[in-house]
Amino acid sequence: MKKLIGGLVAGAVLAFSAMTAQAQDVKIGVAAEPYPPFSEKNTKGEWVGFEMDLYKAVCEDQKLNCELVEVAWDGIIPALQEKKIDVIWSSMSITDERKQVIDFTDMYYDSANVLIGAKSDDAQPDSTKPDSLKGKIIGVQTSTIHANFIQKYFGNSAEVKLYDTLDNALADLKAGRVDYVSESSTSLAPFLQSNPDFTTKASWPLDPIFGNGVGGGVRKDDTELKAKLNAGIANVVKSGKYDEMVAKYPGLAEQIQKPQS
Repeated sequence: MKKLIGGLVAGAVLAFSAMTAQAQDVKIGVAAEPYPPFSEKNTKGEWVGFEMDLYKAVCEDQKLNCELVEVAWDGIIPALQEKKIDVIWSSMSITDERKQVIDFTDMYYDSANVLIGAKSDDAQPDSTKPDSLKGKIIGVQTSTIHANFIQKYFGNSAEVKLYDTLDNALADLKAGRVDYVSESSTSLAPFLQSNPDFTTKASWPLDPIFGNGVGGGVRKDDTELKAKLNAGIANVVKSGKYDEMVAKYPGLAEQIQKPQS
């Protein structure tokens, strides 16, 4: 009888150890700046948004013990390289330039890239005609694909004003201190909905600068974690949970492209 009990206890310990080993600790890095509807803090100081829902579902699917860590956007890649975080989960576009220093998971959403401005503005922005915005002021968030695009195509004809956050750029647009702001259509939708005097002035064509959608940034040597995150993303999409999360945010389903299941 004692041997049987001992065997049961030993088996339970081994089973518990196996479960514990599966619960890998992962630090998820999110940009400290709000980026609705993907990531922002509610009135209780809690992070909410589509990307917040998605990372939790992926971590649950893969039995990962995930902790959210706030990092300034312009320091988020160094934070990954210095192992202060394990994943960048903050609407980071998958570009060739970034892939030189970090790796990415599969794409977990994509959206159009646009320029917005006042309805009263009569300019006709065209990235093939840099002088179409000659003398104008364009606001963009620093260290983004949008900043790179605007600087490449309009940097010699317009003034490009860089901001630490999208909110600050939009505040200056509303105040008339810049003529336009360029960002993803999804992140600009809430501003356009609440500010009817502004509208989309241009939808930029596909360009290598914009990359291949948004994915989770990981260190190049972290292949095991990348595989787990990819599996989690695929499972969340296949199960229908992805669509359920998207449906929580009005208009989001029409504004983003989801991964293929």
